[in-house]
Amino acid sequence: MDVKIHSIKFDADQKLIQFIESKISKLEQVFDNIIEVEVFLRLSKNQNAENKLVEMKISIPGNELFAKKQCKTFEEATDQSVEALRRQIKKHKEKVRGI
Repeated sequence: MDVKIHSIKFDADQKLIQFIESKISKLEQVFDNIIEVEVFLRLSKNQNAENKLVEMKISIPGNELFAKKQCKTFEEATDQSVEALRRQIKKHKEKVRGI
């Protein structure tokens, strides 16, 4: 699995990158044929506290899954994005099996 993390207009610290990679690696327990994961970290221009935006795109054979979450911290947004992708992967697996 190839993981690419892009921090837009800021530099993400190593601790955040390691956190994101560890969360993404847990998706392999649900689906072991993930080709590529692309993560975009952005600071939105909102004035409220929830201005951390995480977008994740996962490439799997025959499909691409996407999740976008905005929270107070990148860690919280990453957790929610990974959970959303976990649900999408489970739905995709059921659809492929014909359930």
